[in-house]
Amino acid sequence: MNQDIVKTEKLKEYIQRLNNKEDGRKLYFEYKDEISSVKPQDAFQIFHGFLQDEITEKEILQFLDKTINVFHESLVNHTWKRPENDNFLTDLEMENEALRLKTDHIKTIVREPTSQIRREKLIPLIEELKEFYPHYTKKENILFPYMEKKMPKFEGLAIMWALHDMVKNQVQNALDKLRDKDSDDHEVNVAIAELFFGILGIIKKEEIILFPAASEVLSEQEWNEMNRQSYEYSFPFIEKKWNEGFLEANERNEKTEMDGKFKTETGELDFNQIKLVFDSLPVDMTFVDENNKVRFFTRPKDRIFPRSPAIIGRDVNKCHPPDSVHIVEEIVEAFRKGERDTATFWIRIKNKTILIQYFAMRNENNEYKGVLEVSQDITEIKSLEGERRLLEWN
Repeated sequence: MNQDIVKTEKLKEYIQRLNNKEDGRKLYFEYKDEISSVKPQDAFQIFHGFLQDEITEKEILQFLDKTINVFHESLVNHTWKRPENDNFLTDLEMENEALRLKTDHIKTIVREPTSQIRREKLIPLIEELKEFYPHYTKKENILFPYMEKKMPKFEGLAIMWALHDMVKNQVQNALDKLRDKDSDDHEVNVAIAELFFGILGIIKKEEIILFPAASEVLSEQEWNEMNRQSYEYSFPFIEKKWNEGFLEANERNEKTEMDGKFKTETGELDFNQIKLVFDSLPVDMTFVDENNKVRFFTRPKDRIFPRSPAIIGRDVNKCHPPDSVHIVEEIVEAFRKGERDTATFWIRIKNKTILIQYFAMRNENNEYKGVLEVSQDITEIKSLEGERRLLEWN
């Protein structure tokens, strides 16, 4: 049996025995050779193994930190080479450092002696942490897809996505406690402590596991592509100048013309016209084929949900948070079986009402060919009353 497989199985066995409350000291010395040689790649293989054993991301979170703490020394001492084009990686690291400074500042306010004043100062500071979410989104929509395409073990990145969602819940919980007049100072302090543990824990996992592993498997070209795609997102808490070279390259890619026409009995369009039609519609559209692979998405002026070229070819299940994957699977399966043709949801985002619809795509023989996801801001539509028959420019 491959030595790496043997090592992975022994480390999984160690973690399972540790979780069964066996003597930690005794276990450490029994598995010392494996523990002392754990590398970032090993960590991914271990947790991917747990997912294959049908242990859910939420269940893994229960013992994730305990496990990484045991492996910490080996992971910290692992040497790795940064990519030559490390702009994308450097941006993520700078964002993390800026976030650390934010948490350090919040810690000084937590020590404020007067409860009411402390809460009044903390609420806007904790609210500001939501501005860091694009950092997580860039990982989910750019870095994760590139890594997943390299090796099956990187499906374990779903665990880190679950951590992102956990931190977002911790931010909201801390705000709820701060705003709740019935919550005491102890409850507030516990909520903030849990939030800090979550935030700083993700940073540490990025530094000793994610970033080294990514640098070891991704090519220079891929780092360059990820850097270019990152300009479609914000750069939380750091000053970032737009790279005109990347913007011009993107524009050249967008303007690439293709020969041929799309012809039907209702007319004909060239490929640039087709793109203009799609991107001019006031909706986000994403097409997933019959094999559950993302094949196409539009780029309207005001996107509702972020998308990056990195997701093309990605399994649609990996494009959603672990907590909501089961809903996507249920929709796709119902469409595939011919039991349903549409699924409709609506949610509130920043005082906007967003309509999300899924449509089964079938050919002339009624064979299932995929799913079209359409999202639209219907806030203004909901407010319409009466009629408007005369031209009025808004």
